[in-house]
Amino acid sequence: MAEGISQNDSSKENSRLEAFLSNKINLAVVGLLFVGLFLLAFGAGMFLLRGSSKDDIKIISSEESASSKAGEIIVHVDGAVKNPGIYKLAADSRVNDAVVAAGGLSQDADSARINLAAKLSDGTKVYIPSHNDPVSSGSAGSVAGEVAASLININTATEAQLDSLPSIGPVTAQKIIASRPYSAKEELLSKKAVGSATYDKIKDLITVY
Repeated sequence: MAEGISQNDSSKENSRLEAFLSNKINLAVVGLLFVGLFLLAFGAGMFLLRGSSKDDIKIISSEESASSKAGEIIVHVDGAVKNPGIYKLAADSRVNDAVVAAGGLSQDADSARINLAAKLSDGTKVYIPSHNDPVSSGSAGSVAGEVAASLININTATEAQLDSLPSIGPVTAQKIIASRPYSAKEELLSKKAVGSATYDKIKDLITVY
């Protein structure tokens, strides 16, 4: 009788052990499945991130950055415009672009004295005259809305600076440079660098030293 009870207890212990081991195995399998799914999702995310970074991220070199800055100029727009101030424009801008940036001409602007097609250079001050602004003596033929900052020294000015003067284009600017040096600005005429009509327009905007 005692032997039968002992065998029965041993059978129960074996059943409990098998159930315990079965639960452990099931938990281990579930854990491995979760780890596998996590690694799969992580790998897919890294793949997508790597692919998008190649398409979306652009590294700008120092040369590209410098060329971007070189393609801009800063000008001061004053006078008969709606919003006088300092503006950043493209390097090939004209007086008209500066006027547009400043909100356009005001009602009292004297448009007959403005050359909207004149080229601009960095550091230029564009002054738009009003009907109340007097025309200075000796400058009746000059065009308002041009460079109104410091006078341009024709002995040292660059082609771009000369090109900003009224009626001066790249060809005439090169002729002025080729005829240097000048001891007086009137030598622009004697050296035939410019004609008399052009000289009358620029004589109050240039200097020699």
